[in-house]
Amino acid sequence: MSISKRQKEALQQLLFAGFWIRFFAYMIDLIVLWGVNSIVTRPLIRLSGLEGAKLWIDFFSVNNLLTTLVFFLYFVLMTKYFKATLGKMIFGLSVESLNGDSLTNGQIIFRECIGRYISMAIGGLPYIVIAFTKRHQGIHDYFADTSVMKEKFKTLHQSIEE
Repeated sequence: MSISKRQKEALQQLLFAGFWIRFFAYMIDLIVLWGVNSIVTRPLIRLSGLEGAKLWIDFFSVNNLLTTLVFFLYFVLMTKYFKATLGKMIFGLSVESLNGDSLTNGQIIFRECIGRYISMAIGGLPYIVIAFTKRHQGIHDYFADTSVMKEKFKTLHQSIEE
């Protein structure tokens, strides 16, 4: 099936999840993580007596280190096993490899750890490029050759790439 450039761009708008839907999915993920930290992480730290413990400076407190670990594990494990976090699932989104294959461990680590860390270190500004790229990719997506797609339109992906 042959499609024009204009049709291809229209299909891409349907397929790839834009900035705002991804933003709201991320907000839901932050609420989930806040809940996990409030219900599990902080009580464990209190029970273990490590509440004030830190490595060198306050930034490296046990609380901060454990919260960061939970944050990255959540995104890595949810993406690995479900191709979506809870926020993405609610909106019917999934992380997909642009080459059509299953996500590799390398892609997941690059996307969820390295790419996300770099984006956060720069104040989250690289996330804004999601609104302006044709596949709505963030910098972390470019690193991993992935994008976030709307589940109900994934069958269009092959038509777009031909």
